[in-house]
Amino acid sequence: MNGMERLQKARQRVIESIANNIDLYGVTHSIGRMYGTMYFEEEPMTLEALGEALGMSKTSMSAGVRVLTDLKMVDKVWVKGVRKDLYRAEEDWYQTFIDFFAIRWRKAVQTNVEMIQKSLSELDGLIQDESVEQRVKELALSDKEKLHNALAYYQWLTKLIASLESYEIFQFIPKPDKEK
Repeated sequence: MNGMERLQKARQRVIESIANNIDLYGVTHSIGRMYGTMYFEEEPMTLEALGEALGMSKTSMSAGVRVLTDLKMVDKVWVKGVRKDLYRAEEDWYQTFIDFFAIRWRKAVQTNVEMIQKSLSELDGLIQDESVEQRVKELALSDKEKLHNALAYYQWLTKLIASLESYEIFQFIPKPDKEK
């Protein structure tokens, strides 16, 4: 096996590992292979080149690149004199993690807090309604306590998200020094 074949074998091992674990980001195995392939490319790739490398259609490549772009795992780049769209994988995995999870967590926090606040208002109405039996009021009070605990969690999660986005997290959990 020559040097290039050995290099390709080492790369393929990592590409397959990425593809097998990319579901953490909510994407498919084939999109993981797409990201892994682009990660090892020295130059930005066109959809056609990516399709040839993976044996997939341009339509599949387009849809996959759109997903990866939305996740901020791939960037569209401009190269002077090139008319086709070019794409490059984000190589900073810390930033990819931050972008993906901060976006997803922030959206989930917002949705859940809105629903909790609506439910808290409804529970207050139950508790104040004199026509509601005492047992229901007791359950509503218990539910309010649970929901206030949930709100405390979401406040904590919001701080975690902010520490990711501001990179403050790296003061507590430093990035390792890059190996050469």
